[in-house]
This record gives sequence, structure tokens and C-alpha cells, in this order.
Amino acid sequence: MNKKTDYFMNSGDIHKYDDIINLPHHVSGSHAHMPAADRAAQFAPFAALTGHQEAVRETAKHTDERIELDESCKEVLDEKLRYIREQAGERPVVTVTYFVPDDHKSGGSYVTVTGRMKKIDEYEKSLVMDDGERIWMEDIIELSLHKS
Repeated sequence: MNKKTDYFMNSGDIHKYDDIINLPHHVSGSHAHMPAADRAAQFAPFAALTGHQEAVRETAKHTDERIELDESCKEVLDEKLRYIREQAGERPVVTVTYFVPDDHKSGGSYVTVTGRMKKIDEYEKSLVMDDGERIWMEDIIELSLHKS
């Protein structure tokens, strides 16, 4: 015999359940027998860390840092905005590249959209597109007007 068997045989645990070992299996009178598939489902893995996978995905998501334009770039962009403002009555088609901050961490991403401009909102300092999208002027880094 080996050490485990010796311990088991000498520990007295071998006779611990002698009084119940040969009793018939209990069958409940009030509950129906559970099918094997349902019984196995009790032991299936569960999502102990709900939302953890989404948090990992969010952390792994790449974000860009906001580009700070120098004064000459800001002047060029302001000139383009002035020109587009003059064309606003014709609802020109424009292409705008702008920064969208990330809701969950620092940084964000740059998005480029092309669409018909509805108006320039001087009070809100934003460009309003035909589809209702509002682009804040401080987030714009590139702007171009398409000739109709």
C-alpha cells in the first residue's frame, strides 16, 4: 500500500458513513426529477465579472491625441471658414476633418465627413450639417469646400 491508502485506512474515516451508505436513493415527492441537461447547466460557467470584457476592449481601443494647430494653420482655417460662411446661403458641400473626444478615456479620434452644410452657428461656434450633425469649430483641423 502507499501513503495515501495507509492514511485513509488508519484514519477512521472509512467507517464514517456506514449508517447511510446502503440506504436507497431519495426521491422527492414534491419536486419532479431534474433532467440531466438542466442539472449540468447548474455547473456551467457564468459571467462573474459582468462588463469586464467590455472594459478590456475599451482599454485596448486606440485613441489619438488632439492636434494643436499652430497660428499659421489657424489663420488658414479661419480664412476657409470665412469663405464657406459667404457661401452658406447656397448650402455648399464641404469636407470636414475634426476631433471627437473619447467618452471613456483621454484622447479620441479624428473623423472626416463630407456633406451639405446647413449653417454656421455663430452663437454655438459650430458647423451644422444637413443631417443635423453639429461640429464644434474648435475641433476642426481641416476644411474644404466642394465646387458644385
